[in-house]
Amino acid sequence: MKRVIVDYSKLTSDILDLLVDKFPTGYGYKDIITFKNAQGETIRAVEVTTEDTMYLVKISLKLEETMEDYDADEDNFDDVHDTDDLDDIADEDSEDDDI
Repeated sequence: MKRVIVDYSKLTSDILDLLVDKFPTGYGYKDIITFKNAQGETIRAVEVTTEDTMYLVKISLKLEETMEDYDADEDNFDDVHDTDDLDDIADEDSEDDDI
């Protein structure tokens, strides 16, 4: 499995999705991994994984703000587009196929 250390400023939307899914209410002390990098600096990070990659996302105040803003943006999108309306559209199309 590939291991990647990512700074918040280089987060992709896919990694941000993983973070928000894994930590919907934020991460806690027990979720934080602490280690030393090659330069001997202490790094604090949270882990999210895909099938082939483990991402260690460096923790900072900006990461928390980015996660909160991203989650808020997704909530706003859900409010605008009601999935029931989409189901009605699909049903109307399927009725036309029967004619």
